[in-house]
Amino acid sequence: MTSHRARLARTTAGAFTGILALLCQQAVHAQQVIRLYPAAPPGSDRWTIPESIRHVPGGGAVVSNVRDPSITAYLPNPARANGSGVVFLPGGGLRILALNRESEAIVGRLTAAGMAVFVLKYRVLQTTGQPSAIPPTHLVIRNGNANPAPDDAALREVLTLASDDARTALHMIRANAAKWHLDPARIGMMGASAGGGVAIAAELHPGSEPRPAFLATLYGPSLMDVSVAPDAPPLFMATEADHGPVTEGLLALFSIWKAAGHSAELHVVQTPRLEPSQWLERFVDWLGEQHILGKPEGH
Repeated sequence: MTSHRARLARTTAGAFTGILALLCQQAVHAQQVIRLYPAAPPGSDRWTIPESIRHVPGGGAVVSNVRDPSITAYLPNPARANGSGVVFLPGGGLRILALNRESEAIVGRLTAAGMAVFVLKYRVLQTTGQPSAIPPTHLVIRNGNANPAPDDAALREVLTLASDDARTALHMIRANAAKWHLDPARIGMMGASAGGGVAIAAELHPGSEPRPAFLATLYGPSLMDVSVAPDAPPLFMATEADHGPVTEGLLALFSIWKAAGHSAELHVVQTPRLEPSQWLERFVDWLGEQHILGKPEGH
């Protein structure tokens, strides 16, 4: 007999996929949900709080207590597909995952550009009730590290687990590149807010293999000390001018990446909130300049 826990896991995974599918106005070719680990993920096998999804006014949802990571594949129309791909990590302060209109815009625009988008449901902090936010604090950025709670052991652990999920997702997608008609050398990683911090942590992990073909972060600075690898990928960043330590952290990350001799591009906008219209088209152009995007198959 199917257990209640198994039914709940399937229901939650389906809801996660369905929410983003409903958000997306651009039609995509397929949506597939693939678990990252065949059994209980190492490091969180003793977690007990069940995953939940809360719908928010105006569309979108908040996912809490993720303990069974997965990727959801949004594939472009075959006529537009060009073999490129990206792992996208939603934000949420390592406490939740937020699916919103920004996620819609990213998935819609990148699939329209012929790119396969894999939305990663990565592990976040186990909490009961409404997760509390980290209180604002003055932060001194050292070695590019803009972690607002560097002494929080639980958040430090979940950052490690989430970055493990990001690397596992990238490895899985590369291993199955033929199935999705992808070029393994043109699959990158991007994240929003804390998702950007997780993507950076996945890249900075010692001996991280495989490396993403590119790295992008939206108002998500590094949450750990930055040591740039000799073969680090090109980096794209965007944020608001007045986002405090986030802006300062991305400025530091830009300087460190450039000092190491690698390509980096940073956009800082003078508005209260970064909107996709302020960076998304430039990001698509940047992907072309980095030779990530190519001609559709058969052209």
